[in-house]
Amino acid sequence: MTGPDRQLAAHRHLLIVAAVLVACLVAVSGRYGYHRDELYFILLGGHPQWGYVDQPPLIPLLAHATHVLFDGSLVGFRLPSALVAGATAYVTGLIAREFGAGARGQVFAAVAWAISAVTLATGHLMGTTSFDLLCWALVCWAGVRALRDGGRAWLWVGLAAGVGMEVKTLIATGLLALLIGVAAAGPRRALASPRLWLGALLALVLAAPNLWWQAANDWPQLEMSSQIAAGESGTSEPRSLFLPFQIVLLSAFLVPVWTIGWWRLARSADLALWRAFAVAYVVLAAFLIATGGKPYYLCGMYPVLLAAGAQPVVDWAAQARVRVVALAAALVLTVAGNAYLMLPLLPPGDVAGSPVEEINYDAGEQIGWPGFADTFEAAYAELPTAERPRTVVLTANYGQAGAVSRYTSLPVYSGHNSLRTLGPPPERYDVVLAVGYPQTALGDWFGSCDEVGRTPTPYGLENDEADTPVYVCRDLSGSWRDLWPEMERTA
Repeated sequence: MTGPDRQLAAHRHLLIVAAVLVACLVAVSGRYGYHRDELYFILLGGHPQWGYVDQPPLIPLLAHATHVLFDGSLVGFRLPSALVAGATAYVTGLIAREFGAGARGQVFAAVAWAISAVTLATGHLMGTTSFDLLCWALVCWAGVRALRDGGRAWLWVGLAAGVGMEVKTLIATGLLALLIGVAAAGPRRALASPRLWLGALLALVLAAPNLWWQAANDWPQLEMSSQIAAGESGTSEPRSLFLPFQIVLLSAFLVPVWTIGWWRLARSADLALWRAFAVAYVVLAAFLIATGGKPYYLCGMYPVLLAAGAQPVVDWAAQARVRVVALAAALVLTVAGNAYLMLPLLPPGDVAGSPVEEINYDAGEQIGWPGFADTFEAAYAELPTAERPRTVVLTANYGQAGAVSRYTSLPVYSGHNSLRTLGPPPERYDVVLAVGYPQTALGDWFGSCDEVGRTPTPYGLENDEADTPVYVCRDLSGSWRDLWPEMERTA
């Protein structure tokens, strides 16, 4: 088989890997329900802005549009994320090719990414992370080509980074780490390339709408970052667990692959041109630890590390049948373990008390939202008929607001994150069904607050919303506009 034929065969095999991943993600995407972030994005995207308090605009807008397009179908709603996950696996294989990997090495790199925990955990949900990871992979792929060839490849880096910054501004830290890597390890001639700076300008132009919005609103994402660093997000981890958590994010069996990849980039003569990526990984890890970033923020670097480590692992396995068996067993165990923990395979009633509940926070956040919303329908039905047109739901977090908006027709407001920018309820609402706020705070804002129910504990699962009191409050102590700043919160 000639070189072009081998490359064509490799492309076909990479497409098969991507297609299998997409098919698996789509097959399980409707098993549970919406995640709290998905409910938030649907609600938020219905109020288009150039930016939001906690993120750029692209994913909320896409989530709302997809929800409308597929008429509420959860499978259709999550299809774009599955396709993006498959594309990221494919690009990982392409990066391996740039590092000189043969067809088997390219396919192995794509498979390693496809079966990693972070891919499975994010690929079946409509969220920022799966799209962000694709943008990182594209930046790395184009960056590998740009460091070797220069020229227009830098514009592709800028394009991928600019789109990525409309998904999640985190990718800007990756670009900065890569520039530090180039300055420290070379090839320094790249820094003198006009195309590199044109690429940077392109990224800045594409990111400009969100950056303009952030600047006009006093950079609220900086406040969000400080809250995350303080551990006030559901997926935050202590700094001491940042590095150990990297093992969980892919799999213990994949650690040798990406560590070999990092070592090759750092020390191997045949990859000397791309030492900057090894430096960038260390710089980015140190920055995220210092600033209290979440462990998965580092995952954008793993496609390039897996790509660099894939061919040596394949070559090692090819030396003896027992090694082939060992490698195959490791892949099977990785698939089984990661799929069990990260995909919605267990029946919802079996999640409580299982390792899935302990390890995968997001699993519990996909179960029980319709029942949660029913609590408000029931409380509303018990109100006097004259009060119902004057009743509004007030929630302390965006997941609660998203669920009430998705599953009921009740008007809902929240002071949480970007929902606070939508403003307080109109003054005509003087009866409130409130959830999530401390009763002491509600007592300061209203003349009377009585508990009228509690949200269910679905299948015995102690998620964030289980057994939460719901209050009916009357006699607002001031105007909504005056009290609204006290009801706002960021976390």
